[in-house]
Amino acid sequence: MPDRTSIETLQTERLRGLLRELRAGNAFYRDRIIKADLGETPSLAEFVAKMPFTTKMDLVWDREEFPPYGSNLTYPIGRYSRFCQSSGTTRGPLPSLDTAGSWSAMLDCWDRVYEAAGVGPGDKIFFAFSFGPFLGFWTAFESATRRGNLSIPGGGLSSKARLQAMVAHEVEVLCCTPTYAMRLGELFATHSNDETSNYRLKKIIVAGEPGGSLPEVRRRLSDLWKGAQVFDHHGMTETGPVTYEHPDKALALCVIEESYFAEIIDRETQNEVAPGQKGELVLTTLTRTACPLLRYRTGDLVEKAYFTPPGSGEPLLCLEGGILGRVDEMVVIRGVNVYPTAVEKIIRGFPEVVEFQVLQTTHQSMAELEVMIEADAKAGPDLAGRVQRELADAFTLRIPVKVVETGALPRFEFKSKRWVKQ
Repeated sequence: MPDRTSIETLQTERLRGLLRELRAGNAFYRDRIIKADLGETPSLAEFVAKMPFTTKMDLVWDREEFPPYGSNLTYPIGRYSRFCQSSGTTRGPLPSLDTAGSWSAMLDCWDRVYEAAGVGPGDKIFFAFSFGPFLGFWTAFESATRRGNLSIPGGGLSSKARLQAMVAHEVEVLCCTPTYAMRLGELFATHSNDETSNYRLKKIIVAGEPGGSLPEVRRRLSDLWKGAQVFDHHGMTETGPVTYEHPDKALALCVIEESYFAEIIDRETQNEVAPGQKGELVLTTLTRTACPLLRYRTGDLVEKAYFTPPGSGEPLLCLEGGILGRVDEMVVIRGVNVYPTAVEKIIRGFPEVVEFQVLQTTHQSMAELEVMIEADAKAGPDLAGRVQRELADAFTLRIPVKVVETGALPRFEFKSKRWVKQ
């Protein structure tokens, strides 16, 4: 293991402070901490050995038992001023409350994202979001305004109106999902040079989907946006902004370790994996104390790695290749394990593919896949066959591919839903 004394010392201090706050006021975690027999000054190793995991269902059940916000609140309700909620695909939306202090701690994390992407205080940032109750929209926007960036919200605008606003205001930075950046980029490509003479975009910060760290997706985005740099990051409503892309470590996400204690565990043994191995990301929030999570099983599949920035510091914990997928999204097709992100990586290797959708069906108790693609005007008649052969080579499976009419497949503004079960 690399020597990471300073990082781990800071994490230990913050963990101990967090546990003191939870013992004093958090009904959800107080009994768990006592039952775990954690002393007043546990080490990180003791914390891992004794503290049980927190799961999504733990949060669901808690909110159902103590509606509407649950018991994972460290302070009196009168101190809370921010409301967000996750999409709630399990049992409905999960609300999340924050005090001013915890909210500010998450804005600090977004500062790290902007700094790593080289976003200066004078850069104009366009947020192509609908600004619903998802946490990521608001923390990204408010961190930017706090830093002094002119921040332009795109909520309620059509794609065309958003693109016109970006050009008119000479926006340098775009924040959105990889899917929507691609959709806007395709629209941008249809405009004449006269219409885009004020074009200034130089950076795209993406999140919300694994595609931000796929080389094929990044190349397409950069091509569509005249060479703009693409930076990935990830977070979730339950935890806040978690990672950033270091300028010297492309196609990987560095954990914001002063704010999160991260573990990467083998799902079977529940032990920490070695560098170079894949596992599930587990997070403890160290600075978001108002609605904290201890050893939260995120369900994100990642590969553990370390990265030492040139000329400075201790090795940083990184997720090689970003978020590789969800541990519960893997499907078994005739004995072969297939992850949606692996399929997307192959399909995105064909620049002629404008959009795609994967249909998962069950035939005689066996899962089957079929891929539908939209092609651009330059695509040859053999495109479907070439994609099908590439999928067959990668998975040793026959996965039918067919080309559909332009516009036949859905487009997405936030998280895409390209994998459809029937």
